Amino acid sequence: MLKYYSKQFDVQITEAGKTFKKTFEVDKSVKTIYGVCILSNRDDLAYYRGSFRLEINKDEIYAEGYSTKKIMSSENVEPNKRCFYIGKIVVGNGLITFEYTDSEDGRTVFAPYIVSLSVDGERESEI
Repeated sequence: MLKYYSKQFDVQITEAGKTFKKTFEVDKSVKTIYGVCILSNRDDLAYYRGSFRLEINKDEIYAEGYSTKKIMSSENVEPNKRCFYIGKIVVGNGLITFEYTDSEDGRTVFAPYIVSLSVDGERESEI
């Protein structure tokens, strides 16, 4: 029987105008991922300055330069509707590669911040 799975992966953004790439390993019990969203401790910086690329099992889900604006949500959205549905993707080798790019936008002043990739999916039950 499959159960709900949710995990947050953090990337420290420490320099303006740079790309930060991180590969995360998903627990072997996770079978599918079906939702993603981007969170930040500085929503304003992630929203205006950010773009990203996302790959699950070497399958590109979002191409380089995809705007974070498209998959961030606000506190006005119901908690169970905040993740963007990407279809049921079989996890396979369990690797998620996330590349986040900070770009100057003219509206914000850079300060170090954290960008989090949150994924929802299904895992095997322990029973």
